[in-house]
Amino acid sequence: METVRELTTDMVLDQHLQAFMNNDIDALMRDYTDESELWKADGQLKGKEAISAFYSYIFSILLRESTEMHPVQRIVQGNKAYIVWSAESAFITIPLGTDSFEIADGKIIWQSVAGHIVPKS
Repeated sequence: METVRELTTDMVLDQHLQAFMNNDIDALMRDYTDESELWKADGQLKGKEAISAFYSYIFSILLRESTEMHPVQRIVQGNKAYIVWSAESAFITIPLGTDSFEIADGKIIWQSVAGHIVPKS
């Protein structure tokens, strides 16, 4: 009998971060549902289509080939996760960024993201 392996919060976060670092929008979107929400400084997004559009834009300024991500902190407790990071790309510097996640049944159901973005001239 085949058993379904339950994805832990750590596992979902790991696959999400790997997809992000690879600029793999298809793999990234497998972490969300049509009911998932992403909150950011200028409003909230709901559903895969809106979240996918957000990440498509992010990948245009954080290109895999020219971006360095630096993890600062990671806290995982139960179905919640929090990460602090910094990043540098050819177009921008993010000296401080954070993401918070709520994960259920192997999917991100809620996420918030914030970052101090400094454009390069």
